[in-house]
Amino acid sequence: MGFKSQIHQFSAEDVNLIEKTTRFQGFFQIEEYLVSHRLFNGGTSKVLSREIFERGDAVAVMPFDPVRQSVVVVEQFRTGALRAGGNPWLIEFVAGMFSKDESPTDVAVREAKEEADITLEEDKLQHVMSYLSSPGGTSEQLHLYVAPVDASNVGGVYGLDEEGEDIKVHELPLKEALSLVNNGTINNAMTIIGIQWLALNQEQLLRDWRI
Repeated sequence: MGFKSQIHQFSAEDVNLIEKTTRFQGFFQIEEYLVSHRLFNGGTSKVLSREIFERGDAVAVMPFDPVRQSVVVVEQFRTGALRAGGNPWLIEFVAGMFSKDESPTDVAVREAKEEADITLEEDKLQHVMSYLSSPGGTSEQLHLYVAPVDASNVGGVYGLDEEGEDIKVHELPLKEALSLVNNGTINNAMTIIGIQWLALNQEQLLRDWRI
């Protein structure tokens, strides 16, 4: 059976950004975009008005112990989880936003120390992927990394008081982490994507790290 569908018929050149206006400016901001774009069946769309949540890009890192086959995750309260009605204390990987002039690996190393008291070696960070978090409503791109750690002594409560952080650190066997994804306990996209990637790629990762 042959497939005839053409992937990526269009590109950014097929979008007309007519105007962008800041509608809200606070810790985050909201921009209104007026755009039109080419249509699959020919012609051009009407002018569309879309509000986009602009929060900047983020970095997440998966600290993985190749000997213990475990991951280091953090638990913290998330206001955005309240409406869903479940537990708003989420299990996540270490993550954070960019500060001025930081590279993605700078962010990963800084956040691992601030959130979990883990010291990562920058040259051992491995880029996994970069993806758009929710492009229907936000421009955020998340850069996901994995890094080897010794998780035998991790634990404790960390975070920056000035940022209102109260972060508890856990070590989870990778199999247990995958079970928590499957039963819905881990329910945020970044951590689900990371754990599933590790489950699919851990053998290759161990070969790359010569474990």
